[in-house]
Amino acid sequence: MKLKTILLSTALGGVAFGVAAQEVTVMSWGGAYTKSQVEAYHKPFTTETGIKVNSVDADNPATPIKAQVEAGNVTVDVADVEYSDAIRLCDEGLLEVIDLSILPPAPDGTPASEDFIEGALSDCAVASIVWSTIYAYNTRNVDGSPTTMADFFDVGKFPGKRGLRKSAKANLEMALMADGVPASGVYALLETDEGVDRAFDKLDTIKNDVVWWEAGAQPPQLLADGEVVMSTAYNGRIFNAAVGEGQPFEVVWDGQILDFDLFVVPRGAPNKEEALKFIAFSTDTQRLADQAAWISYGPARKSSGEKVGLFNDGKTEMAPHMPTAKANLTNALVNNFEFWVDRDAELNERFNAWLAQ
Repeated sequence: MKLKTILLSTALGGVAFGVAAQEVTVMSWGGAYTKSQVEAYHKPFTTETGIKVNSVDADNPATPIKAQVEAGNVTVDVADVEYSDAIRLCDEGLLEVIDLSILPPAPDGTPASEDFIEGALSDCAVASIVWSTIYAYNTRNVDGSPTTMADFFDVGKFPGKRGLRKSAKANLEMALMADGVPASGVYALLETDEGVDRAFDKLDTIKNDVVWWEAGAQPPQLLADGEVVMSTAYNGRIFNAAVGEGQPFEVVWDGQILDFDLFVVPRGAPNKEEALKFIAFSTDTQRLADQAAWISYGPARKSSGEKVGLFNDGKTEMAPHMPTAKANLTNALVNNFEFWVDRDAELNERFNAWLAQ
């Protein structure tokens, strides 16, 4: 990585003149999500520290991170990954262990270890958001109002193409919920061969009507273009398309799957020190609340909740659009990361074989 020489001010600790400029490369998911990070994290971090942030995107940052570390050619310092990927990559020795004492306390002095919501911190990862996979529909292309996960799978009642992420994760859980399994019973059933068979049987009922997506920016575009009438999606992408861009999209919260996204540092990151500074800065109380002004993902800190206010349009209250809002949790499923750490390879192998049939 080419470094430029700059003059660092005494505000950064009285560093000597003429040192190399500091940089940190952060890999995320692109689109409205990356924009929310740039506004809430990247820009203020550079202003406060003088450290430049290089932003790069991937369809799923866990994939290039694993490849880079295994090849011994790491160019990324911080990556934003899903929970099951964070645990798996850490278990495989592909991530740096993070000393959680670097994380700042809440404004009232509550230690970070107590301020982050349960499950948000692990040996190699620090969560920033709670997000969910939901489904949404374009009101211009659907007669009636879908309200349940079963409606997503009912192409008789609601004709038209469906958008689904091209992976086993989330699709199997949603298929079982559509087939009448309550959220509380999904993972116990998926632990059995009968449960997995039942999920694939349910997916069979819409397989011929599916348009598969891989990047988070695709579902809003598929809905806007009329290529699908409904699509699973990340809730924040649909919020930004509907509220930020005026698209006629409605979110159906029934059967939503809640998850964390977390910051990790790949083993061998070229700028590890700057990476840790970035993570500590970006996951403080104010920064996590600031991100919620740009996208409808819930902050991973308890102390950030009361600071969440309006969308950046200055008029839309963000709280009702959060996946963690009480009204949105009626039949919500929390992603079981342990299940996917153990079964990801096996179930995706079966999923890919099923796709090829």
